[in-house]
Amino acid sequence: MTASLSSSHRPLDPRSVERRALERAGLRPLPPVPPRPPLHLVAPEGQLQVHTAPYRGSFSTVFSQALRAAGLGSRVMVVQFLKGGVDQGPERRLSLCGRLDWLRPAVPGCLGEPAESQQPAVKNAVEALWQVCRDSLLAAELDQLVLDELGLAIALGYLKEEEVQAALQRRPGSVDVIVTGPAIPEFLMGLADQVTELRRGF
Repeated sequence: MTASLSSSHRPLDPRSVERRALERAGLRPLPPVPPRPPLHLVAPEGQLQVHTAPYRGSFSTVFSQALRAAGLGSRVMVVQFLKGGVDQGPERRLSLCGRLDWLRPAVPGCLGEPAESQQPAVKNAVEALWQVCRDSLLAAELDQLVLDELGLAIALGYLKEEEVQAALQRRPGSVDVIVTGPAIPEFLMGLADQVTELRRGF
């Protein structure tokens, strides 16, 4: 014997129930939503940041940030153009965290006098650092580049302003460039996405 349910005892289709309820209320169901294309992550955009102060002392905070970035996997280069005394140079750069290269010029001491008062080898040592960091920057080999006392190196005549400006204007969009120190040139302030000024006496 076969039993069949009457139409009143059959389970109702929820969609038809919902449709009839909308019709009784004088409403129409919404049209189906077409599928949306999948979201794509946007590549991070690098910034040119300036950390300046009227005194020589804006580097330590930025250096700690660079160490943290390297520890998290970023490729970082830190260049101190006027801090010598360790006879380092590009060939004897210091590597930290396996991801951070720290370069200082191969000169016997820190530099604070104009380049014209120094031996040619001293200026060449500073220029050698610039060549290395410029090439690494333009080749997009870095995620972050810290240029300590770049403005002072330009003001004292160790580096040519037009060469530095041309390289920074051509920098890859994914690289963060952080410039620290006093005597920031006007063109750098114009290129900067962010400027942080440290002050004393507040």
